[in-house]
Amino acid sequence: MTKQLVICNLRAARKTKGLSQSELAGLVGVRRQAIYDMESGRYVPNTHVALLLAKVLGCRVEDLFSIALSSGERAVTLVGEIGASGPRVSLVKVRDRLIAYPLDDKWLSGEGFQSADGLLQDDCRCVRLLHSGEALDKKALLLGCDPAFAILSSHVSRSPGEERLQCRFSQSLGALRALASGYAHLAGTHLHNRSDTESNLELARATLGGLKAKVIAFSSFEEGLMIGPDNPHGIRTIGDLAGGVRFANREPGAALRVLLDDHLSRLGISPETIDGYGRLVHSHNEGAKMVSFGLVDAALGLRAVAMAHGLGFVSLEMVRCDLVIPHDLMEHRAVRLILELLQTRGLREELTALPGYDSSCMGTVIGET
Repeated sequence: MTKQLVICNLRAARKTKGLSQSELAGLVGVRRQAIYDMESGRYVPNTHVALLLAKVLGCRVEDLFSIALSSGERAVTLVGEIGASGPRVSLVKVRDRLIAYPLDDKWLSGEGFQSADGLLQDDCRCVRLLHSGEALDKKALLLGCDPAFAILSSHVSRSPGEERLQCRFSQSLGALRALASGYAHLAGTHLHNRSDTESNLELARATLGGLKAKVIAFSSFEEGLMIGPDNPHGIRTIGDLAGGVRFANREPGAALRVLLDDHLSRLGISPETIDGYGRLVHSHNEGAKMVSFGLVDAALGLRAVAMAHGLGFVSLEMVRCDLVIPHDLMEHRAVRLILELLQTRGLREELTALPGYDSSCMGTVIGET
């Protein structure tokens, strides 16, 4: 029989919840030494203790303890579902846990496909690595929807070391929820501020569930309505959306959706009067394509995205995009490099060159959760 190796992800799950070994031991009813021994691989708990650990940490036993059948296989936590794209996944190592994301058509780049880090096995709990895996210690994952994150990733890749930044699209609330679950190293969020409230900071505090993190400014950009070239429908304000204009909205939880709803509330406009309030797209580019193809007359997005697609634009607000980084991940080698790059002239100048962008706030610490 093949010798079975038990993979322990207890340390990663504990740190995600912000618990010390002593605190977790007290909640489960075991000695702190037992937690230490489990995390160091010296002790595999019985079923009762494993179930208690899973209950306290709000996860499954399989998320804490799993089996790799060979040196080429690793236990993973799959985020999302495997679709028609098959078993190909990209991998990131967050704390001591391997996280797998399906490679789907959203990851197409130009005319080619992105190379996978591994192939998910039939049970969706193990992955067969397609490389040594050493590079995973040098890669960070950033979830968010600022298109300029791709520029940050390029600057990381051009640096002398072997650090890499992988960016994956996610709306602001989804990015923070994934960060709270330990599925990423950084999250990007760009809620507009209401009066004197730092909305990104407040959303992070409300979503991270006690996880200590820093909120650091990345960019500011113009948000508004992407419209057809030469503005054929005469759209000037949010109020014009209620005049028979075909509209494409963003999904609940998206920062642009929150911006729209606030403007509608201020103007006393009912969402029901807008043709397409329930017609949803899930990215800036998807909305821009809907306008370009003549399927809608207006969609929410950024000035830079509108201009990239040859569209017109109606500005609503200048909004800041922040990076949210857990304290215990600040010393990750790729995260350290990102923080250094936020202070460089080259990155700031490149972002400022984008239509509607301003990088003067970049690197400013907004607050802590």
